[in-house]
Amino acid sequence: MADNIQAWLAKIGLDEYSNAFVENEIELDLLHELTNDDLKDLGVTKLGQRKTILAAIKMRGEEETAQILDGAADRPISKTRHAERRQLTVMFCDMVGSTSLSARLDPEELRDIITSFQNLVAGAVTRFDGQIAKYMGDGVLCYFGWPKAHEQDAQSAVRAGLEVLRAIGAAKMPGGIEIEARIGVSTGLVVVGDLIGSGSAQEEAVVGETPNVAARLQGLAEPGQVVISETTRELLGRSFDVEDLGPHELKGVPNKVSVYAVNGESQIETRFEAQLAGSLNQMIGREHELSLIRDRWSQASNGSGQLLLLTGEPGIGKSRIARAVSDAAAGTPHVRMSYQCSPYHAGSPLYPSIQQLTFSAGIKEGDDNDEQLDKLEDLLEGDGAPLIAALLGMDGEARYGALEMSPTQQRANTLEALTDELVAVSRKRTVLFVLEDSHWIDATTLELIDLALDKISTERVLILVTARQNFTHNFVGQAAITKLELNRLGRSQIGEIIASVAGDTKLPAELCDDIAARSDGVPLFAEELTKAILASGALSTTGESHEISVSSRDLVVPASLKDSLMARLD
Repeated sequence: MADNIQAWLAKIGLDEYSNAFVENEIELDLLHELTNDDLKDLGVTKLGQRKTILAAIKMRGEEETAQILDGAADRPISKTRHAERRQLTVMFCDMVGSTSLSARLDPEELRDIITSFQNLVAGAVTRFDGQIAKYMGDGVLCYFGWPKAHEQDAQSAVRAGLEVLRAIGAAKMPGGIEIEARIGVSTGLVVVGDLIGSGSAQEEAVVGETPNVAARLQGLAEPGQVVISETTRELLGRSFDVEDLGPHELKGVPNKVSVYAVNGESQIETRFEAQLAGSLNQMIGREHELSLIRDRWSQASNGSGQLLLLTGEPGIGKSRIARAVSDAAAGTPHVRMSYQCSPYHAGSPLYPSIQQLTFSAGIKEGDDNDEQLDKLEDLLEGDGAPLIAALLGMDGEARYGALEMSPTQQRANTLEALTDELVAVSRKRTVLFVLEDSHWIDATTLELIDLALDKISTERVLILVTARQNFTHNFVGQAAITKLELNRLGRSQIGEIIASVAGDTKLPAELCDDIAARSDGVPLFAEELTKAILASGALSTTGESHEISVSSRDLVVPASLKDSLMARLD
């Protein structure tokens, strides 16, 4: 190793410092840790020489990164850890203009800026359940789906990317320097987990096309832009507003890649609606559950307030039933209030209420304060506008006067205002209040529901709450409370779902049996597996019966299910 560090110093014309580096055990894999002060301690007294060394270290890091991206690095792979094949979403985040900054800033100043940039990226990535894989000079490589998978890793990566851009725009960098970032995101199958390298340079390798595509997409992005691949876009559903940038040729990728720019999150009421692609499939096997819910809706419509807690595992059909209830109620005058809990806001008080009020009032990001207040007043039936405006972050002092109360009083009065608004609306029309994914609910919203239960017992309100089995809150109140757990469907019912999705296309019996077995009674899995077969290149239509010639060997897990299934395994 001493010969290597000496050869590197000789290459940049500063071999007179070889002994100092060797005596202090500075090896090549420690170069990226050196600072301006470290070089002074090593006896590099001239500023110009220190700048030369720091610039050479930066260039060396960029060359190593390029080798990784192009697959040119020739490094031994250790089999001491088991590698896995899994779906991974990779995000590359790069600071714009670092080269020009290095020419006009002291290395210490540049280091402070890059460190601040890296901290902003790490904060956003960690918040959205991502993993910092590697810092590469002024770039950051991030994984979503490794070492632990989550249900919506692609969405988490895009949200993290948008959060990085927002945080950078709001941050005050050292010296007042303004910076921007470019971000590329791609999703695909990789082999991950092999240990490569040694010592402090050891890391877990990711082998596959996905990291390369993400890096190339980052290069295509404009400053302040998140660019994603086709697979990532498909996994987003309608959760984000995206712009089609057309197909692009990417270095090292054989075929053109469809590229999309993310403009921001879409304003869609529920997670189910955001993920819905095309028309809804027929509801099968839930006649008993729907009959029970319709009965509770009828009782609520007659002035007997109800809460119905619908629980079940992911994919079992909770949101689908909630949608079916909404469709069934469409024939009678009513108001639907949709409250969507989020895993990213489980600690944000009243987040579902804030989102629902903002959506229902039609408040847009570009609206000024007076426009927002006007829209809120048009929506509300009660007199809680001052408190609810404060909840939504509006400045209502000029219109309503100051809220002269303690934070504790304001919190209690806000909960009262929200429940009074629910009652006021119900006295004009029956209310279908849908609270989705309450396993991610915040404590204040739970308190709001409990408070509402004491007020709606004689009102025209049905509160429909959906949750996974791990939701343990026991609702208590004067309103009637019903609990209903959704079980898995039987083989014949799954067969009906497969036939409904396939339509006029007749799938072989062997394939239908295999889909039914693999879906294990979960409706969503049966639908997605059937769609994957219909959309695959393994199909060949024969005759006029539209029968497909394909075997169960062609059955693969679609990208839409990989994150969910891997999250279960992890």
